[in-house]
Amino acid sequence: MSAKDVIIALDFPTKIETLAFLDRFTGEKPFVKIGMELFYAEGPEIVREIKARGHRIFLDLKLHDIPNTVKRAMAVLSRLDVDMVNLHAAGAAEMMRAALEGLTRPDGTRPLLIAVTQLTSTDDTALKNELLINVPMAETVMAYAKNAAGSGLDGVVCSPLEAAKVKEVCGADFVTVTPGIRFADSEVGDQKRIMTPEKAAGAGCDYIVVGRPITQAADPVAAYARAVRDFLGK
Repeated sequence: MSAKDVIIALDFPTKIETLAFLDRFTGEKPFVKIGMELFYAEGPEIVREIKARGHRIFLDLKLHDIPNTVKRAMAVLSRLDVDMVNLHAAGAAEMMRAALEGLTRPDGTRPLLIAVTQLTSTDDTALKNELLINVPMAETVMAYAKNAAGSGLDGVVCSPLEAAKVKEVCGADFVTVTPGIRFADSEVGDQKRIMTPEKAAGAGCDYIVVGRPITQAADPVAAYARAVRDFLGK
């Protein structure tokens, strides 16, 4: 798997809309993210169909439950042959270790497993007043990232603003997957901690996740090409 790439968030409610979108990409097979909306609407079969088309898949279901439940769920997800899955680091180390065990197939192979630190829609005000975490966002993210690394995970989902520090704390090989990516001329939407693809390229981001700036563009293929050019320089 490429050390750096652009992942398109397939934030569509139906299989029909999703496959119609992917049909636009006739010359390449972008890395894609299947999230809760699409997975809950269409089930595992949509994952199998997109994988059969040749796409790499980040299955973004953010598991968070007691360790045994997460372990068993990850064992099921491992059979879908996706390339990356995730969970919430807030589930703590025992849950993360159990997830890793469940995800690992009998032959020792498994998808990348990454942990969500804090959602990019969360800011310091919500962190303090609603989640009752009385330390700054950056400090919270680093603590969660270190817990994930110590539990054997491959990386974290974090905002692009925190990616470089995560690398510093957890090592250069610890993967950073960063949503909250917007072109300079895009709408911000509900994201709070954002960055352009160009800046993300120099900020320690391994994979950037881009949704609406591509999926809602007048020309999604051109928008994807722009993201790749801006992030990877090609």
